[in-house]
Amino acid sequence: MTARPVNPAIGAGLEPDGCCAPAVPPSGCTLVDLIWRKGEIEYWIRFGRPRFKWIADHERRTVGFAPGSVFAFVRWTANGYGTTASRIDILRAADAGRPCQTVPHVQPGAEILLKQHGWPRVARVLEAIDRIEAIGIPPGDVVPDYWRHLHHRLSANEAPRRYTRLRHAAWLKRREVMP
Repeated sequence: MTARPVNPAIGAGLEPDGCCAPAVPPSGCTLVDLIWRKGEIEYWIRFGRPRFKWIADHERRTVGFAPGSVFAFVRWTANGYGTTASRIDILRAADAGRPCQTVPHVQPGAEILLKQHGWPRVARVLEAIDRIEAIGIPPGDVVPDYWRHLHHRLSANEAPRRYTRLRHAAWLKRREVMP
């Protein structure tokens, strides 16, 4: 089956965010392969603003993110006995020519801000994302240090601090001052 570009306004399972659907990904894009076989293997983007979307077939698609953009990549697999693996990675798309970590299904790689596996920890990350969205902040705009903080606190079985509007305002001010 041949792959075909998709008009994001029609829908590829993600918000369009005003992106276009070129036949070739823009140079420097970090590409993420998504798979969806209901009840067996489900890889999806929880948040992020893709610049490129491409549907290979009804189970496989690829999305691309601009350098520096932050997104959450969720991977879940199961068999006849139940869940075999669940994980979430919050990643920052790599800048062209810069070093990055390798992540399965992410080309060429990305900076890992948060990495959790096991459903209890994945669920806690998803709850944190929901709380951030509930206060009206897009999770992709959150200060990257918060995702690192969340990773470390969950890894140590400690309660993480909540992300607040005040912390977000401080991040926006810091970004204005420091490039």
